[in-house]
Amino acid sequence: MSIVELLKKELAYESMITRKFLERVPEDKWDWKPHEKSMNLKSLTVHLAELPGWISMALHTDELDFAAAPYQPTEVSTRAELVAIFDKALESGTTALNAATEADMKPKWTLRSGEHIHMVMNKYEVIRHSLNQTTHHRAQLGVYLRLLDIPIPGSYGPSADETEF
Repeated sequence: MSIVELLKKELAYESMITRKFLERVPEDKWDWKPHEKSMNLKSLTVHLAELPGWISMALHTDELDFAAAPYQPTEVSTRAELVAIFDKALESGTTALNAATEADMKPKWTLRSGEHIHMVMNKYEVIRHSLNQTTHHRAQLGVYLRLLDIPIPGSYGPSADETEF
């Protein structure tokens, strides 16, 4: 199986899990955060919903410069809007991967803020990074949901909320 095929398979699987988490986000807790240094629930979930779009960005650009294009999260006020952002980003990422070749994975891609370079990776590594970020932020969301006493969906098997002992 090619790297592109493996990435497509992983994106599909991880997206199925992420959707279950996003569908449980309480609309009345957008500003809630577990600690003063934490992101609020809205910021965390919008970032998580937008992450599949990084695949398309990685494959169709050579860099992201926050100095030239400051990040502006998509505004949401409902869970349905949040899931719609995710659906749009997932469609974009999936479409880009469906058109990608192994050679498309090799060119370098840069994340910067003006002259300050945050990272330089090949495009495959950027896609893997976005998938890792998805897992990381979904785990954060799981903690938020647990602290808000919302049942956690299973990720790689059933959760304690889905299993009776």
